[in-house]
Amino acid sequence: MRPISEAHLARPGLAVVEVAALDDATAFAVQELLAARCAVAAADRTVREPGEPGVRLRLFLDLRPHDDQDNTVSDDNRMDTDPAGP
Repeated sequence: MRPISEAHLARPGLAVVEVAALDDATAFAVQELLAARCAVAAADRTVREPGEPGVRLRLFLDLRPHDDQDNTVSDDNRMDTDPAGP
């Protein structure tokens, strides 16, 4: 497999996971389990390394919360604030 790029690890919460499995079905099942818990840049194929058993699948995960914390909203501009007041 190609080397991991620094861009894939540029911020806390980003991770690269490499799955080694006996077959494609097992590797993709692991991918599905991870995708159910966090944002995943899913792979569409596995790789077979000559001389190594099984297959490999590389996933890029984003474990950061989905709400955009870089875009802090003040209490006056919150969507759940009633503009008419209490």
